[in-house]
Amino acid sequence: MHTEYAYYVGMAVREGLLSLLVEGPRHGYQLKSEFEALTGGVWPLNVGQVYSTLDRLERDGLVITNESDGQKTYAITPVGVEVLGDWWETTPADEPPARDELILKVLMAVGSGGDHALSVVTQQRTAVVEMLQRRRRLNKQRNRNGARSGDGLAADLMTDALVVRAEADLRWLEMCEARLLQQPSTETRRS
Repeated sequence: MHTEYAYYVGMAVREGLLSLLVEGPRHGYQLKSEFEALTGGVWPLNVGQVYSTLDRLERDGLVITNESDGQKTYAITPVGVEVLGDWWETTPADEPPARDELILKVLMAVGSGGDHALSVVTQQRTAVVEMLQRRRRLNKQRNRNGARSGDGLAADLMTDALVVRAEADLRWLEMCEARLLQQPSTETRRS
């Protein structure tokens, strides 16, 4: 995974592979390539991750394998179709938020004291601002040149998601800073 995206994404590789298999049987490397194309190239998969996920899916009865001429082909089972259908209908949970590295860093820093927490918030905000500026520059350049990446719509949607998420992270970091500045220094220290 690209490091600038590392704390922004949570991948559902299992469900992603199942959604590709609904279209028909696939080889492992074909699944890897299609997954990467459909995620705008932002979430590259290690081929080992694909095969270990496929092994678990087979163990759980969600896919079956067929081998011909030494090459495995994977197909989704009716149970796999049902599990995938459940995933499509599931909405993100509100409480608690998904485990997120940025949130975890700030919360752990608060336990080390207000000054440390403010330092972490500032450092993280700087990194997010730089990433956001880089993303916006690339978007403007791409739009100005009329160029589209080879991944087209998927890349555009992923870029939009990353920009919006970074904007939300910046807003949250500003709220953290404001709350930290309102707290007496002893309140944010571990006992």
